[in-house]
Parts: sequence; C-alpha cells; structure tokens
Amino acid sequence: MIPVAELTDVLSVAGQIQPGDVADLAASGYTAIICNRPDDEESGQPSMDAVAAACEQVGVTFVRYPVTALNFPGDDLTLMDDAMNSGDKTLAYCRSGARSANLWVATQAGDARTAAVERAQQFGIPLSFVMQLGS
Repeated sequence: MIPVAELTDVLSVAGQIQPGDVADLAASGYTAIICNRPDDEESGQPSMDAVAAACEQVGVTFVRYPVTALNFPGDDLTLMDDAMNSGDKTLAYCRSGARSANLWVATQAGDARTAAVERAQQFGIPLSFVMQLGS
C-alpha cells in the first residue's frame, strides 16, 4: 500500500495515489478519499475523474477540493472541515501530502490547531501554506 501519514485515528494524508490504489485503501478501511491536487498539475498524474471512478467501484466517497499555493485554503474550508473531521476513515492526498496536511491544520483552531501543527511536524510535513494564514 502507498505510504501514508496518520495524522489522527481516522485521517491520513499521502502523496499522489493511483486509481489502482483505491481498492487496497478501501480494504484497509478507508471510506473516503479527498483530492487536494488540481488536475494537470504534473504530466502523467491520474485525473480526479479516474480516481473518482475507482472510488465509485468500491463504494468509497470521493471529495474534490483542489488547492494551490495561490488559492490556499480554497473557497470552502468548512467543506474540508466536514470531510476531514467527519469521524470516517479518510485519506486526503495531493502531490506530496503537504497541502492536505496544511488544509487539516487550517480546519483546526486554538489548542487543537497547536496539537495539529505538532502532529504534522512529527512527520516532517512543511506547514508553509497554513502559517501564511496566521492563527
């Protein structure tokens, strides 16, 4: 299976996944996958449609929420909060996992944000996107 950073008991982040990874992720208990990577960011990356189709085949919910450095944290952080903190076992992915982790930190506030920053840093994840937002 692809390497993941388990940020919480139910939320993990990873770099780019392939449609062929989805069945293994579902077998590992993931019930939702969030894509935080825009299509065509890099040559040869699978499209969101291809990953979404693989999710549909195995009954995994697929959430599209692509962001870049220019539009971080996107237009609807509440949507990410709901998806990332739903209690369902969820994998969020982007090119490296860093954007997804930054979005998770951005959904937190107060002491929870401090704890989220510490957790992401345990995995060596750079938090440059969320740090630009302030507290």
